Amino acid sequence: MKNQTYVSIGIPIYNAEAYLADAIKSILAQTHERWELILLDDGSTDGSLAIAQRFAASDDRIKVLYDGVNKKLPARLNQLIAVAQYDYVARMDADDLVHPDRLATQLRFLEKNPDYDLVSTGVVSIDNHNQVYGCRHVEHLYTGFEKIEAAYPIVHASILAKKSWYQRHAYNEAYPRSEDYDLWCRAIASQDLKLAVLPDLLYYYREEGNLSLAKIIRSYKDSFQTYCDYTSPRRLSATKLAGSIKLAAKVSTVKLLDSAGLLQKIANKRNKLTMSTALRAQHQAVVDSICGI
Repeated sequence: MKNQTYVSIGIPIYNAEAYLADAIKSILAQTHERWELILLDDGSTDGSLAIAQRFAASDDRIKVLYDGVNKKLPARLNQLIAVAQYDYVARMDADDLVHPDRLATQLRFLEKNPDYDLVSTGVVSIDNHNQVYGCRHVEHLYTGFEKIEAAYPIVHASILAKKSWYQRHAYNEAYPRSEDYDLWCRAIASQDLKLAVLPDLLYYYREEGNLSLAKIIRSYKDSFQTYCDYTSPRRLSATKLAGSIKLAAKVSTVKLLDSAGLLQKIANKRNKLTMSTALRAQHQAVVDSICGI
């Protein structure tokens, strides 16, 4: 028997015309078919809005919201929570894909484990030609979110969450490059992050060409500031000193990589080099199937 629960899915869009159609196709391919798809255009100047409107015209589960303003991702995510009709909210990025079983798997976990509010998954990395080249994931179900850490094994765009949790924890729009890390730290500080990370590879992340020196440095700096904001006063001085040294080293490293044309190695380093030929072929078949719809 199919799950009768409805899910609100949001895709914030900014100049994603090259990949948006495939992202939407991956939602249309979901084995869990009870959903609404909210396409939130963030002031795109390319053909993204027209693509979104074309899909909305052919499927009444899809709606397009636009106001011509570039408000950045955190603002659009808060908008998604405000307009979502249903009790569960998922999101994805406009240049990525999701596995056909993503919604079904995550929804099944949350409904079988009602103490949890959010669930994330592992990711498969794809290049600009939809070729699978790596993955990263936790080895086993991970739920260790009891204290503030410098990083968490959470893929933000793969999150499915209860809307009620998001209503307690809005995104901080002052951190457009680390809005997710700020959210996790804030929720942990209030002892309200009941989140599980599944080892399942259910999200296809387009990392190649998705990095820029300015974005990486801004993300490093915002994350460091957030970490300091939520560090206890007793540890703050030592944290700032050690963190400042580490931050300077990371910035110097990415600048060096960028000058040598090797910035993409940062993304490649995060992926498991042990992805088997069979596993790669399995996920390549999924990607090919989605993009061929």
